[in-house]
Amino acid sequence: MSGCEELRVAYLVSRYPAISHTFILREVLALRRLGLDLSVASINDPDRPLADLTAEERREAEGAYYVKRAGFAAAVNAHVRTLCRSPRAYFRALVFALRLGGARPRDLIFWMFYFVEAAMVGCWMRSRRTAHLHVHFATPAASVGLIVAKMFPATFSITVHGPDEFYDVTAHRLAQKISGCSFLCTIGQFARSQLMKLSPVSEWTKFEVTPLGVDGQVFSPRLRRPEADRFEILCVGRLTPAKGQHVLIAAAERLVSGGRRVLVRFVGDGPDRVSLENHVRSRALNGAVKFEGAVNQERIRDFYNTADVFVLPSFAEGIPVVLMEAMAMEIPCVATFVNGIPELIRDSVDGLLVAPSDEVALAGAIVQLMEDAGLRKRLGESARQRVLERYNLAGNTERLAEVFRRRLEAAA
Repeated sequence: MSGCEELRVAYLVSRYPAISHTFILREVLALRRLGLDLSVASINDPDRPLADLTAEERREAEGAYYVKRAGFAAAVNAHVRTLCRSPRAYFRALVFALRLGGARPRDLIFWMFYFVEAAMVGCWMRSRRTAHLHVHFATPAASVGLIVAKMFPATFSITVHGPDEFYDVTAHRLAQKISGCSFLCTIGQFARSQLMKLSPVSEWTKFEVTPLGVDGQVFSPRLRRPEADRFEILCVGRLTPAKGQHVLIAAAERLVSGGRRVLVRFVGDGPDRVSLENHVRSRALNGAVKFEGAVNQERIRDFYNTADVFVLPSFAEGIPVVLMEAMAMEIPCVATFVNGIPELIRDSVDGLLVAPSDEVALAGAIVQLMEDAGLRKRLGESARQRVLERYNLAGNTERLAEVFRRRLEAAA
């Protein structure tokens, strides 16, 4: 792509690599293939021991800069160097961080940590001769990025996913981040609309829609498996209240009590696991529900390959990459019509959408797919076509690279 060879971009991530954010790693690799000189810094270490990472993840971990791992001495060195080199910018950033921290001691402490980390990230960027910082999610890592842009001659951008960033816009200082960014990417129109709601019209020109995507060759249609003893329902994602997995358990109870032979597999881990396991035991569903834990990308396709349907009963979502993966593999999907999901799935065209929290409707949609193999085939094929046309990793990464090129050249 024209112009990409000259682009140097730094990514700042809260945790890299991370199972729940594999799409960031894919995006990084795809942007590099397009010619961007892209470096990654991570506030925290990877979410698994090195031995549990894939070979690709290990290579990324070896090349990333880990802020907390760098330690106290690196922090002191970064602050002394920045203070000596740019005292006015240093104190301007300090006052800015103090102001954003406000009067609450807890908030102030957090913003002082962000200030400490910002000096470290800025010095790392300077050592890489990189003057633009991009962050996924408008949460704490973006707070660090916001201060970097005050302390150093650097520009700053964010990819906003939603809906988490929109729950407490004051705590996340979203208005200040919109103001402090050169531009903001959103993964869909829902996220863009929420930024528009939170900002004056004069800021709207900063917003770019850059959807995520998956590789249709990696997530290719699986072989049609023969009719099995039990109909397999797959749910992939962190085990958190927002994902609505308790509703799927309630729907599974309805299916089992109605004589349906099903197996629900939950792939993922998180704070809701104990509650979900207790729910399964209390409904005597142990034989019908399995918790597989978190798995990396080398194993996730094994679960996709044996699934008859993919179900995501979320209460709130951006545009989930796991849905794109399942759709690319022609697995018929059932999801909820919340936030950005209808941008991805057209009801009864690319999958089935039901109301969030409605276990009766969820169970009914699953039964509909159980009883109609032709519907499963039609929805699966349409879903893959939808992903290839609108959520293809290569095409959407080229779109993001073009945004970087156009925005950064304009700012130069």
